[in-house]
Amino acid sequence: MPDSRFFESLGPVALAELAELAGARLADPSMGGRRIEGVAPLGRAGADDASFLADRRYLGELADTRAGACFLAGAYVSRAPAGCAVLVADQPQAAYARAALRLHRPRQHDGEAAIHPEAEFEGEVLLGQNVVVGPGARIGAGTTIGPNTVVGPGVSIGRRCRIGANATIGFALIGDDVRIFSGVVIGEAGFGVTGGGTEVLDVPQLGRVVLQDRVTVGANTCIDRGAFDDTVVGENTKIDNLVQIAHNVRIGRNCVLAAHTGISGSVVVGDGAMFGGRAGIADHLEIGAGAKIAAAAGVMKSVPDGEVWAGTPARPLRRFMRETAWLARSAQERPLGPRSGRGETGGDE
Repeated sequence: MPDSRFFESLGPVALAELAELAGARLADPSMGGRRIEGVAPLGRAGADDASFLADRRYLGELADTRAGACFLAGAYVSRAPAGCAVLVADQPQAAYARAALRLHRPRQHDGEAAIHPEAEFEGEVLLGQNVVVGPGARIGAGTTIGPNTVVGPGVSIGRRCRIGANATIGFALIGDDVRIFSGVVIGEAGFGVTGGGTEVLDVPQLGRVVLQDRVTVGANTCIDRGAFDDTVVGENTKIDNLVQIAHNVRIGRNCVLAAHTGISGSVVVGDGAMFGGRAGIADHLEIGAGAKIAAAAGVMKSVPDGEVWAGTPARPLRRFMRETAWLARSAQERPLGPRSGRGETGGDE
């Protein structure tokens, strides 16, 4: 189940109702009375949860799932384990998204008081003008928060943190001695979409952001919450201004990310990795411990531990330098051919 500090549960809901809302069909109508409490990934779902399969690569997880119900394409109905109610859908992820919206809702600040009476402060906390702190938020001793910053419901911020002006923090657990500069946005929904017939649907993002101790987050950086798993930034990692970290990303300890780095969803970064300015990382890759990604590199493959990659598409540095040198030599050795049809100035002869 999603973390109750950040999400309200709207269940239980009968499967028959859920199938109708999601545009699905129960393979066994006799299961229509089964009650579902929430949604969860195949590997973590329990008897009260609904899940989905949209990619055959995860058929092994489907076989082992304990989900009470699962949205499946017709071709995979027979692969569901005994006892799992099957909801047949042409687009299982879109059906799952509709079900998730019915079963879970993000908690909201009721707006009656800027500092909610259910917020908790440990010792002395310094709040700037117009700070908003939501219900159930907890802020540790010695922390300072700049003007106009919003701390959402359930957020936990550790001790001795420094948070700048105009930041927005939601769905997040933040350790001690963390520095968050002005304009940072932490915990907004990640970019998860799926086809829904004639429309594109946002997939509800039901995870969190976890910033461990001594992390620094530069101005106007965005760190998205997970789709279901957490987005995690490890201890003492330093993030520059204007960096984008997408949902489900896991960054290790003591990493360095220069400005304009963009890391796509579900990337795993090992300890001590470094990213030059404007580096871009495609989704579902692994960047090994101690790896270095050069400025403006476009990484489309996983990078082994300790290697240095450069270029677009990125490849090992020596190969990149060798190819670049060859290209430069080739350009010098092959003079441009004579121009034809027009004079030197481009006008008619």
